[in-house]
Amino acid sequence: MRGRILMYLFIFTLLFAIFIYVNDKKILDAQTEEISSLENQLEQVQVELDSVSSNKDSGEYFSLEGNEAAITYLEKHGFSAEEITAAIQDKLISANRSQEDNPYVPYEGMQGEMRINKIEVLNHKWVLTDFTDGTYWGEIFFSYFIEKDGEISLTPEKSFLYPID
Repeated sequence: MRGRILMYLFIFTLLFAIFIYVNDKKILDAQTEEISSLENQLEQVQVELDSVSSNKDSGEYFSLEGNEAAITYLEKHGFSAEEITAAIQDKLISANRSQEDNPYVPYEGMQGEMRINKIEVLNHKWVLTDFTDGTYWGEIFFSYFIEKDGEISLTPEKSFLYPID
């Protein structure tokens, strides 16, 4: 009788060990497959990130921060690129009024007041801005000059308003 109990206990333990092995193998295979899938996703994201960073570098080519010649020109005249960019942005954005069009925008607002939204200082002489009244939008190309006292004078050169289809 004791021998049968030990035999049944041995068989039960063997079956239990096989069950645990098969179950753990399935879990391990599923985790390995998930890790492989995540590694593939990581590689795809890395490729996209490399693509975006190369596009970012090419986009900085036409900005004051990426233009060494313009930075050198400004530094020779005693200015830093950051302070010039900040001064231009302050001058243009501070002209946005709550009940009036921005005086630098050569168009009157049709659905609201025209406001300058985005400003890109291209180099030591040019600025590109984006403006809108909420419905209509456009861009203005400015040239700027820095006076000896550090005051910035802006001259609108060209502008356009996008047509609404």
